[in-house]
Amino acid sequence: MTVRPLLASLCTSLDDFLATPMDTVAGSGASAVAILHANRPVFYVVSPEVWQRMAHSVSPPGEAHGSLAQPAQPEHAFLPDAAPRASDLHARVLPPAPTHAARSPRRSAEGVSDSVLTTGAMRLNRFDALADQLIGQETLRVQRGELSAASVGILKNRLDAHVLPYFKYIPPSQVTPVMMDGFVQRLTDCHLSSTTVSQYLVVVRKLLKLAIRHGFLRELPEMPPIKITSKPRSSLSVTEYLAVVRTAHRLAKRGDVAPEIKASTSQRERFWVQPRHLTLPPDMAWAIRFMVNSFVRPGDLRQLQHKHIQIVRGTHVYLRMTLPETKGHDAPMVTLTPAVQVYAAAWAHAQKQGWGGPDDYLFLPAEKDRNYALAVLGFWFKWVMREAGVAPTDHTGRLRTLYCLRHTAIMFRLLYGQGIDMLTLARNARTSVQMIERFYASALDGEMNVAMLQSRRTSKP
Repeated sequence: MTVRPLLASLCTSLDDFLATPMDTVAGSGASAVAILHANRPVFYVVSPEVWQRMAHSVSPPGEAHGSLAQPAQPEHAFLPDAAPRASDLHARVLPPAPTHAARSPRRSAEGVSDSVLTTGAMRLNRFDALADQLIGQETLRVQRGELSAASVGILKNRLDAHVLPYFKYIPPSQVTPVMMDGFVQRLTDCHLSSTTVSQYLVVVRKLLKLAIRHGFLRELPEMPPIKITSKPRSSLSVTEYLAVVRTAHRLAKRGDVAPEIKASTSQRERFWVQPRHLTLPPDMAWAIRFMVNSFVRPGDLRQLQHKHIQIVRGTHVYLRMTLPETKGHDAPMVTLTPAVQVYAAAWAHAQKQGWGGPDDYLFLPAEKDRNYALAVLGFWFKWVMREAGVAPTDHTGRLRTLYCLRHTAIMFRLLYGQGIDMLTLARNARTSVQMIERFYASALDGEMNVAMLQSRRTSKP
């Protein structure tokens, strides 16, 4: 006799089953129960009634498709006539179903393997099925403009990396707080940060909410508490900023070639950058000054085109930048006056090289692969810092990358701007006041603004 593969909608641990096998079978109803060990199914359990219905829906080998099998007593199924012994586990496991089993075209109305476990609503009591639904919902949000297309890619990566591998054999209806603790332990063992672990829990929470909508759960299980530790990026001091700008100009004028060493002083086997980018053009010094005087992110710098920039000359001289939407912000950004000088120099240089059109990029316009262009700028920045004697990390061990120039821009405004309104600064930098307080201004202390702290109001004569 052949047996169709089971898709269990219930599960329990091997220890719990061995302790109370009768209770497990009695509470299974019309469903199969997956017995798990080390988060993997080792065998399945069904009640005698379910087995009889399954036997009636199976066609014996050699018999016509229209006939049904007579009830038969299985040899390797757990029946509740006696408690199983641990030594009987391997002998009583259901045998695997053949690849090409004879099947009846019309299943019995009582066929549990079809009507309960593999068709209807119960087929969604699996994390992979709910994951497909979630991806579909998020894709619709992208079409409505509520999310970026990259967010769906990140969701798929997280599902494939840890969520589905862990919950593969666990029905959503059987998720417990203990299982969630095990999931967090898996992520912790992979050395993921608290922020990343929290983002993974958000994905699992969305899947479980879908399970609630389908009626598999009444409420979300208790989630493990995760304390998110903010890790702001580093910034440059005024002295360090001036050093990297001057060094970038000097390297560009001399035409020096990038040395074949890494930041760790070990020998570099090969360069991943193209040979024409082993010498520094003036773009690097302009990019450093532009970021510190415009608050842009490196991702914005990568996509910045001349059509996004307008020079405004009036009471104040600045650039008005209408960049594409980033992180939910689409308001125009304005720069400080030095950014106008940088832009004018970069534009004049680009026109001499045959660029400078509205659709041409401001930095490295010849590179159509903008991800590569941004990577080259990052490579140059590390090289310039090394030549300028600026440490690749700050005093707390945080890496200094191209992104630290945006932090430098915001920190300089907080330190040296007069009467800076935090809300205006946040809006212009396309962020929030909370983000500035948590990340950008986290390194700000009283000694940096001691003059302001010690200032006194003068009384009017």
